[in-house]
Amino acid sequence: MYDKTVRRRRAVLGLLVALSLILLTAYFGEAAGGGLHAVQRGFMEVVSPIQDGASRALKPVRDLFGWFDDAFKARGQRDKLRKQLDQVRAQEIQYVAAARQAAQLRGLLRLDSRLKLSQYQPVAATVIGRSPTLWYSTVTVDHGSADGVRRNDPVIDGDGLVGKVTTVASDSAVITLITDQASGVSSKVNETGTVGVVQPAVGNPDDLLLQYVRRADQVRNGQTVVTAGTTSSRLDSVFPPGIPIGQVTHVDDQDILKSVHVAPFAQLRTFDYVQILRRGAGGAR
Repeated sequence: MYDKTVRRRRAVLGLLVALSLILLTAYFGEAAGGGLHAVQRGFMEVVSPIQDGASRALKPVRDLFGWFDDAFKARGQRDKLRKQLDQVRAQEIQYVAAARQAAQLRGLLRLDSRLKLSQYQPVAATVIGRSPTLWYSTVTVDHGSADGVRRNDPVIDGDGLVGKVTTVASDSAVITLITDQASGVSSKVNETGTVGVVQPAVGNPDDLLLQYVRRADQVRNGQTVVTAGTTSSRLDSVFPPGIPIGQVTHVDDQDILKSVHVAPFAQLRTFDYVQILRRGAGGAR
């Protein structure tokens, strides 16, 4: 039964092939106005409107699939561009951070060279913590007693005086800034030698006051305030002389004394690196 079916299918296939060859031979052998050509034209006239209608009917479907294809391609391009943008942004952040770090370290080197603090052994330290208040009165750095850091060691950044070491652990230290309410620095106006004590202004972390300045002393806006490096009758100075503190912004005249407002040079709320001025083992504490 199976063999008969196979033979029948083969016979039909052979017949169709032979018929196709006969028709092709006849079609290409006859003139353009022949019967087969006429049948072809008639068939095309009947089928062509159907094809055109079907094409128009299916056009929205083709457009929809085309839209999905374009959307997927656009999404892929968007994801690729977003990844490239993230990479560029990460590189930019690294570059800005590196440039900022380099600028701060260059500032430390310049100030250290200018001050010529031969009796000190400076060591650069990185800020690893800040006091969780608006005033940022203390910072923690990554150097401690194991690095030779001691209590009351002066601390500077690339712009000027930052504060002093107040607490020391083996691998870290806490620095109290000059804006802390307990801070006081024996200071002088560099241009005139007028002396006083720099303390933080109440209610303004960006303002310092040069206190105990006599009314008769000449102090003007724009003058520079530096550490005095001497022992005041009010306050022992642990700071060497000549470290820049800030610039006079305005002067309040009072009955007997002046209150001189000073803008600090050091970027006390944004610095990442400082230099601790370590004294020798026999240095004054």
